[in-house]
This record gives sequence, C-alpha cells and structure tokens, in this order.
Amino acid sequence: MQATIQANVQKWLDGNFEQSVKDEIKKMQQDHPDELADSFYRNLEFGTGGLRGIMGIGTNRMNKYTVGMATQGYANYLNKSFGEGNVKVVVGHDSRNNSRLFAEIVANVMGANGIKVFLFEALRPTPELSFAIRHLGCQGGVVCTASHNPKEYNGYKAYWNDGGQLVPPHDKNVITEVDKIAGVDDVKWSGGESNITLIGREMDEAYMQMVQSLSVYPEVCKAQHDLKIVYTSIHGTGITLVPEVLQRFGFTNVTIVDEQKEPNGNFPTVVYPNPEEAEAMSIGLRKAKELDADILLGTDPDSDRVGIGVKDHNGNWVLMNGNQTAVLAFNYMIEARKAKGINQPNDMVVKTIVTTEMIDTIAKASNINCYNVLTGFKWIAELIKEKEATENYIVGGEESYGLMIGSQLRDKDAISAVALLCEMAAYEKNKGRSLYQKMIDLYVQYGFYKESLISITKKGMNGQAEIAAMMEGYRNNTPTVINGSAVAQLLDYQLQKGKNVQTGEEWTINLPKSNVLQFILADGSKISARPSGTEPKIKFYFSVHAPLDKAENFDAVHQQLNERIDGIIKDMQLK
Repeated sequence: MQATIQANVQKWLDGNFEQSVKDEIKKMQQDHPDELADSFYRNLEFGTGGLRGIMGIGTNRMNKYTVGMATQGYANYLNKSFGEGNVKVVVGHDSRNNSRLFAEIVANVMGANGIKVFLFEALRPTPELSFAIRHLGCQGGVVCTASHNPKEYNGYKAYWNDGGQLVPPHDKNVITEVDKIAGVDDVKWSGGESNITLIGREMDEAYMQMVQSLSVYPEVCKAQHDLKIVYTSIHGTGITLVPEVLQRFGFTNVTIVDEQKEPNGNFPTVVYPNPEEAEAMSIGLRKAKELDADILLGTDPDSDRVGIGVKDHNGNWVLMNGNQTAVLAFNYMIEARKAKGINQPNDMVVKTIVTTEMIDTIAKASNINCYNVLTGFKWIAELIKEKEATENYIVGGEESYGLMIGSQLRDKDAISAVALLCEMAAYEKNKGRSLYQKMIDLYVQYGFYKESLISITKKGMNGQAEIAAMMEGYRNNTPTVINGSAVAQLLDYQLQKGKNVQTGEEWTINLPKSNVLQFILADGSKISARPSGTEPKIKFYFSVHAPLDKAENFDAVHQQLNERIDGIIKDMQLK
C-alpha cells in the first residue's frame, strides 16, 4: 500500500500538474500524511453510480485531473463503439461546489476528442439530462453530481444511448479504457470548443411537456387547484423546474421553502442534502404545519430523489419512507389508469430487490407483471430496453426515494414524481381523504408491509475491507435462526444462487452478479445486506408484514411490526 501511495504521489510531483497542486502535495506530506495517504492510495473507481468521491487533490479525489482522465477514457470508448465523428453527448451538472467547472472540463475533453457536445447552460435536474440524451439522439452523457452526498463530495454519472446509466458490458469496458489513461498527458484537454453547443430553455420546454403528458387525471388537478403544497429544493436543481411544472399541472397554491430555495453547494441549512433524512425536511415540515398544508415535498440536489410529508390518521405530520411513497405511486399508476380506461393488457412495473414486496402483491392482484431488478435505476432502464418491444412500462421505483414514471427517460425523476404525487394527493382529496388514509386502506386490502433500513459506515482505507469481512462472515456462517424465526432461504446474488436452508435445494438467480445477501425467515420477514457501490457503507434492509383486518387496528399492528424489526436488529447485533 505504502509503495502505491508513494508512486502515485511522485507521479503528480513529477507530472504536468499546476505548481499550486504540487505545493499543496508537499504541504500535505509534511503536515497531513494520513490525509495524503487517503488521497493517493488508489484511483477513484466507477461504482453503481459512476465516479464519486471527496473533492480535493489526489488520485482518490474528485478534481479536474481525475475528471479529465475519466472523461478521456469514456470518450475513447464512445469513439470505439460508435465510430469517430458519429458521437453526440449531453453534459449537465447540479448545484454542488465545482460542478460547473467539472461539467465544462467534461465538455472540453469530449469536444477535443471530436465528439459533439450539448452542454446545459446552467444547472439542471439529472432526469432532464437522461431525457435530453433520448430527445437529441445522443450516444451518451455525463452529469456532474454526487446526488444526496454531503457537501465535501462530487461525482460523475456516465450514461449510454438509451438515457440509462452504464450497465455491463459498457461499465467495465469504460473502466478498462479509463485505466489505460496513464496520466494527464494522455488527456486531450482542449481544441474542440467548436463542437460544444449550449442548451437550455428549449430542452426544458420539451421535458416539461413530457412530464405533463404523464398526468392521468388533469381534471382532478384543476378541481383541486388550491391543494396546499409546500416544496423544498434543499439548495438543489429542483427549483429550476418544479414550480413551473406544478403550475402547468394546474396547482395554484404552492409555497416554496425560502430558506432552502437558493442553489448552494455548501447546503447551509442541512448536514445531508437528502430527503431521506428527517433533518433535511425539517424546515419544510415546519412550514407545512404552519400553513396546515396538504402535502410537503422535497428533492435532493440533482432532483432524482423525492421525499414527502403528510398528515397521518391522527392529524400529526409524518414523513413517508421511500417504500410507502413507491407503493402510493405504483398503486395510483395502476389503479387510476385502469379507472380512466387507459391501461394496456401488457402494462408492466419494475422495482428493485430491496424494495417492498407490497408492490409485487398489488401488481399481481391487477394481473400486471412486476419485475425485480438489482438496486439502481440503470437496471430498471436495462429491463425496459429488454422488454419494450413486447411490454408497456408504466412505473418503476426503489425504496431509496426514487421513482420513474413513463419511459421517455431512463433514470429516476423527482420532477415528474413531485407532480404526480401532488396529483395523487388531489385525487384522494377529491374523494374526501388524505394520502395517509389511502395508505392505510391499501394495508387493509393487501397486508401491512413495514420496512426499515440501517446504514453502517466504515471510513478510510480499512473501511472497505471491514465491510467485505462482514459479508463473508454472513456467507460462510449463515445464521440458522434470527429473532426466533428459522432462516428458510438464503439468496446470494454474488453467487447467483438461492438456497432452501431446510432442504438444501438450490436454484439459479437470473440477475447479474451483485454483492447482496438476503435472508428469508419462516415468518415472512426479509433481511437484505448490501454494501454501497458509491460510499464506505453497508446497508441492512428489513421487511416484515402482517394482515390488517381493519383501519382501526393500524396502530396496534404497526407496533407489532416495529417490535419485530427491533428484535431482528438486536439479534443480529447491528446496534
């Protein structure tokens, strides 16, 4: 390890880097050797979300050099795949510090490689980039964002010609090309500026028209135009489009959370700019209570995740989790389309393997195919591509606050999700009830599914090794009983094998390899263990369910399910 660090550091000290960078490295050598080690012990790698890391100097950091080298590798692969002179890409960015700088570097390197670049004139939501790739007939795209990560991070998501993020074999092939870039001298930094075209309002217009076309009940939005909506963009890109989209849907009573309205890469009002975090939604929640609103919505910096808050059955404001939001969205797109008579016999929906199985149950009851894919919207995009000749995709989602409605883009889209969630709230209000009451009615109809998630962070150079050791421990010493219930099945997505623990029977899991383990217990509980592809974290997902005979028993059953999850966490010694 030490030799690798020294070699990487020396390469930068001897190489064609700015003098200020070399001075900073020397200062780190003297004053901050641990930081230097973490900055140079490896090269930033593409994970499930592309390139992502802390900003700073070094091979393991997001900076102009690592961005330029990654882009050169990606440009080489695009030119090899489609032929030089035949490649067009879209480049976008979010509100993070350095995102504009990185986007311009990407555009310049792509342009210098003879690639036609459509560069967004200013920050825009990530889903609009996915839409633009398809709309402009491009072969690829890049958005500079670290999604919901803390302010120290930035990142780089690479896309393919379908508007989805890279999947095999392209992801591995791009990594191979990036690894061939020996240093900054291999990068074409400039010379193709004439290949760059700025895009903006005309693409916004095309995208917003697409979002409007997703509305199932526009007449209900008009009838409930004064639905009290509170929206926060959490210092991100959502502010560029959400207010206008809601206006186009017919909503006239929208309050924007002023304290979080301005795009700002320092995210001054939050620790994590992530609508999954209650703290990030707290200012919006206060505003919603103050106004006695109908619904609160928040989007993350690049506007691909959405969180919502509503009043519960006791009139208290609560934040819905990603599984609940997904259930409401999937059910609405199935139920409302059917009621409107616009459903198709070949409609399908897609979710990830760690998202609530309540969606499978709802789809089955409506005779709609529900497909399960690996975590990440690139797999949903890949499945749509595989099925689009024979099946009609209507909605996809995952528990981590991501939804994708309609197939005209191929990544999670919080802009259209905000609009449709407001339409759902209007639809229920028109029937005299809230979204939360609708949720309880669905529990009575399909069973009460309760999910929870724990993330364990292991930082630094040893973090990944500790996480790997945890996964190997579960693989090699599979527990036989968890929380008093026998482990009935072990699903190992890395080995692509499922096993009946009682009988020893094995079967093949027909999904790409992924480092995920799932334990299915005899009582129906499901526990999933999954290391993050972009952060030094391991995530544990818990799912339990029980019948709910009537709405009045909601609180009692809710308590039972919470206790079951707590029991599992305690038994697995995760807290």
